[in-house]
Amino acid sequence: MPIKSKGLRSLNLTIYLEVLGRMSLTPHRDKILAAIKNPKCPDDDKMLLQEALSIYDEWKKKLHSLTSKGQKRVREMVELLNWYKDLFEVELIMKQGSSFIKRQKGQLKLDNSILEEFLIELVNPDVFDGLDTSKLEIGPKNAFMSLSFIPRSFKELPQKPRIFVKTKAHDFVIGTKIYYKFSTTDSFDKPKTVDGDMVLAVLVAECKVNLDKTMFQEAAGTAARLKQGCPVAKYFLLVEYLDMVPEDCRLTAIDNVFLLRHARRLPFEKRNDPLEVEKQHKNHPIDHKVVWMFVQEIQKLMSAIWYDPDEALRRGSFV
Repeated sequence: MPIKSKGLRSLNLTIYLEVLGRMSLTPHRDKILAAIKNPKCPDDDKMLLQEALSIYDEWKKKLHSLTSKGQKRVREMVELLNWYKDLFEVELIMKQGSSFIKRQKGQLKLDNSILEEFLIELVNPDVFDGLDTSKLEIGPKNAFMSLSFIPRSFKELPQKPRIFVKTKAHDFVIGTKIYYKFSTTDSFDKPKTVDGDMVLAVLVAECKVNLDKTMFQEAAGTAARLKQGCPVAKYFLLVEYLDMVPEDCRLTAIDNVFLLRHARRLPFEKRNDPLEVEKQHKNHPIDHKVVWMFVQEIQKLMSAIWYDPDEALRRGSFV
């Protein structure tokens, strides 16, 4: 059965797909097309990526043809994810790609963008019963981190406010768009008014093919800054291969690190060996149970009352 979420209007699959279509959230496809247009990409690799587009279309068609719901759907989606990643990353890139595409696949985001696009598909009313995506921002986004007022002088205070909205690009976000307007006049006279918009993220997930100590520390800093701007936000890492000693993320602002393959990164001397990479994919596929754990975290966030001051006296504590 799908996870239940009270108070949210249900969207059928057709409306859901229309919403995603308007968002144009196909980060992996976009990265393939960008690589094909890259003048540094060898012609043979461009032909390979054209072939990858056909496999990509088949992957998406199979995803959209699923009729299952809830945990069963997640399991089937992960099976298709493993099928596509094995074809794309092993059979095409590792076995047939040039040294350029093998070396640059990380910079071109050809691999981790697969997970980014998978997560967009995961936020689905057939996984989360009652989910309404029509007013949500979902997928790779620049999201709000902080807002500052920076007047240049005392004399400038009554003039048009100077503000600085700091945002950061994230691999995957669930949030909403916030519109703002600041003015030094109550009538919001245009010469003295500044306005704009930003994405407020309440859930952020970063997708990492490999996670090392430096990446973990950077993520911890990002999570802390995110929660300064939105204290109810959740921050997760989704990792395929671990390249560090696991740490207790409760000592940081990271909510959890999900190890999708239960696997460590291959030793340096094996990373460019197609047979070793193929064996690792086969022995350590992405685990649908770990993905389901992530789904449950999203559901808890969606179902919770984040803060209700009227409950403080009844509860006997502020939080």
